[in-house]
Amino acid sequence: MQLIDGKAIADIIKQEIAVEVATIKSMGQRPPHLAAILVGHDGGSETYVAHKVKACEQCGFDSTLIRYEDTVTETELLAKISELNNDTAIDGFIVQLPLPKHISEQKIIEAIDYRKDVDGFHPINVGRTSIGLPAFVSATPAGIMELLKRYGIATAGKHCVVLGRSNIVGKPVANLMIQKAYPGNATVTVCHSYSADLVEQCQKADIIIAALGQPNFVKGNMVKDGAVVIDVGTTRVPSTTTKSGFKLTGDVLFDEVAPKCSYITPVPGGVGPMTIVSLMRNTLLAAKKELFK
Repeated sequence: MQLIDGKAIADIIKQEIAVEVATIKSMGQRPPHLAAILVGHDGGSETYVAHKVKACEQCGFDSTLIRYEDTVTETELLAKISELNNDTAIDGFIVQLPLPKHISEQKIIEAIDYRKDVDGFHPINVGRTSIGLPAFVSATPAGIMELLKRYGIATAGKHCVVLGRSNIVGKPVANLMIQKAYPGNATVTVCHSYSADLVEQCQKADIIIAALGQPNFVKGNMVKDGAVVIDVGTTRVPSTTTKSGFKLTGDVLFDEVAPKCSYITPVPGGVGPMTIVSLMRNTLLAAKKELFK
């Protein structure tokens, strides 16, 4: 069993980005600039945004954090998005999800200029990704593909089971795994809460990508020997062993599953750091303005 070290790979990629940014600055151009909108005080969102700001520093980017209380109106948020769309000093921006219930997340996502949508959530980016055109690929699926690539994991002709059908991870990663590319060329089965044979499908899988958000869902008896397991789950569960009172737990029961795997990602330290570094790569692409001609 080999542990897939997402943190180590993310650190390498940040160094690669920093070198490119240094070159951009040496040519007299400004560094890439990422803005983030954070609404309210959700603990998970606060942590994620803090990590993104820190990653910007490590890559040599400029960053701007825009904060609102959770009482902000949808109209106010849309006005800020319009302002960022038209701000030539901002290359890309994100609106951290989830948002308060009185705000339509889909309306917010669609209001973002797709050329600045470095989260890759806008329907134009989703559509272009699905048919293999250049686009901002959603950060978590992009991070997963990069891990498979950097570890040289075979995907062509393999049976890949994706657990979960979210617009942010499940659907796009399934789409990427069937593309005529590497990583890709896999036979993909998407399982979800209505799948009657979910366990049987997992038992046949060469690659399992677990993105359900259900802690310890994938057990040892669901995984065949030699399988590759990518755990996307990051659920905060109460813990008496940590200072914060909680710990991040994946969708995979690691101690049971890991001994059977050829490769497996840990939680934390697997997919999470790759999600953030993929956002940095998208921001660099946005600054270079080469993606959409």
